Amino acid sequence: MAAPIIVFGANGGIGEALARRLARAGAPLFLTGRSVEKVGPLADELNARYGVCDVLDEAAVSGIVQEAGREEGRDGGGIAGLAYCVGSIDIKPLRATNDEDFIQAYRLNVLGAVNAIRAAEKGLKAAKGSVVLFSTVAVQQGFANHALIASAKGAVEGLGRSLAAEFAPHIRVNVVAPSLTRTPLAHGLTSNEQMLQSIASLHALGRIGEPEDIAAMAAFLLTRESGWITGQVYGVDGGRSSLRTKG
Repeated sequence: MAAPIIVFGANGGIGEALARRLARAGAPLFLTGRSVEKVGPLADELNARYGVCDVLDEAAVSGIVQEAGREEGRDGGGIAGLAYCVGSIDIKPLRATNDEDFIQAYRLNVLGAVNAIRAAEKGLKAAKGSVVLFSTVAVQQGFANHALIASAKGAVEGLGRSLAAEFAPHIRVNVVAPSLTRTPLAHGLTSNEQMLQSIASLHALGRIGEPEDIAAMAAFLLTRESGWITGQVYGVDGGRSSLRTKG
């Protein structure tokens, strides 16, 4: 049995799209989520193993990773990949935030990823695996009211580059930085049609992202086809980070 790819947050918009794409490619998967009701049916549909945990519970995450690396009750051949698809979208002016808001955003986006990668390091090294993390276009661009999420995701980019250097040449680490994507997490921004069209028009390609757009890049970075790529941050953002087609 080939080493699995672990998808943390597989029941989210991008996590589910990634799991489906990897399953179509025949990759063995281990999916995680916060509840059996959400992740279980997807795992059954994709013929994947799964586990339930809170990414901020270090012991629980370690247990999930150990279970993912087992083959028929024994230690398997490592972990082929890890995608941390857990995150938040916290958009509010600085005056409306408090210390706990920043701490919580950092814990979920950064420390949760650290827990997962720390637990999986040995297995990833054994299989010469790949790690994919997720940032946001707001880190590079600087958008108003994005201090919470951009500061946390900026830390994710720093984490990704640092670990790519630390783990080389055995484990590759890359980061995908999307712009606004049509996921359940972003429903508050995408449910208003007027706001949606206004934001879409800011992108050179004239639309917001779909989960499959982001999943395509993440899946590529998890496979051997990207075997000479590490330490990179890729903007999958409809041109938002680098192009201005108006004004």
